[in-house]
Amino acid sequence: MRAARALTFGTRSTAGVVVERRDMPCILPASMQSLPIGKLRAETLQAIFDKHHTKDPRVVVGPRVGEDAAVIDMGNRYLIATSDPITFATAEIGWYALHVNANDIAVRGARPRWFLATLLLPAGATTDASVEALFADLHAACEELEVILVGGHTEITHGLDRPIVAGTMLGEVEKDKLVTTAGARVGDAVVMTKGVPLEGAAIIAREKEAELRERGVPPAAIRRAKGFLKSPGLSVLPEVEIACELAAVHSMHDPTEGGIATALVELADAAGVGLRIDRDRIMVLPEGRAICDAFGLDPLGTIASGALLMTLAPADAGIVIHALARESIDCHFIGQVVPREQGVTLMSGSRQEPMPVFAQDEISRLFQGG
Repeated sequence: MRAARALTFGTRSTAGVVVERRDMPCILPASMQSLPIGKLRAETLQAIFDKHHTKDPRVVVGPRVGEDAAVIDMGNRYLIATSDPITFATAEIGWYALHVNANDIAVRGARPRWFLATLLLPAGATTDASVEALFADLHAACEELEVILVGGHTEITHGLDRPIVAGTMLGEVEKDKLVTTAGARVGDAVVMTKGVPLEGAAIIAREKEAELRERGVPPAAIRRAKGFLKSPGLSVLPEVEIACELAAVHSMHDPTEGGIATALVELADAAGVGLRIDRDRIMVLPEGRAICDAFGLDPLGTIASGALLMTLAPADAGIVIHALARESIDCHFIGQVVPREQGVTLMSGSRQEPMPVFAQDEISRLFQGG
């Protein structure tokens, strides 16, 4: 919860007349306070979705907190649709946009197929060469993922200090292979791949390198973190394909803003279950920890694309973990799905506490005020 902001406004009498009172603070109601950088609060979004719910019966999964992409019934298969912008990063944003959106399609058990890109470019800082480079970046990523760029929009926009790419990805999946976040079952093992905060560490290393050096982070750690987008990699398509081929994956979720902690809470809310997570088993990348420590950020609440959350039967989890290890993809058991009344808890030895909640992504603290 954010603290109420004290202002010297007038007050309103019981008759509805504004009375000038500059000697006393006025506390704005929560609905009038400005919101922080990052995702809208889950409760705000869900209230909007509940009020304006989808009425088309062909929409199998519509807007819902915790679900990564929409599912639309197209007859013999499902169309999967998602939309995500790139706002914090500035380097390789075309490549970045492709992979972030493709991940949302992949966690449905689907294959990304078609991409639309809206490119908003800053006035006074955009050249033909920079536009050409951005499109080259975009097309290279499309070829890498075997995705077709089918449309979008470009414009030079007033008020921007950096390019913004808002992507829309479409994919398709056979009906019996659909996976949702809501599919987690009590008794499932919870597994995660790679480590956190993969994306957050890469962004900070690329955007705040000088400050990291000043704060004592070793240059070698910064260099490795800058390369995280390619190795171990932002894409979760390889591990999704292996897992879904070998086992019945009950749910998958792509941790993004709010980090792994927020993603776990979203998964539990979507499925109507609880989670018991072992803090020591959550894979925090050493470089990510060093970078977060330098700025006083919590790695569990820092943007975490590149990691993948899955729930599946414990026996299947063992099969998937070993199969991914053979492909040099780190994957570990981090907890289990429990009944909803047990809540989402973080275990540290014998100590149990509620999963931390992040009103906004930790990385946004570094970009407040631009």
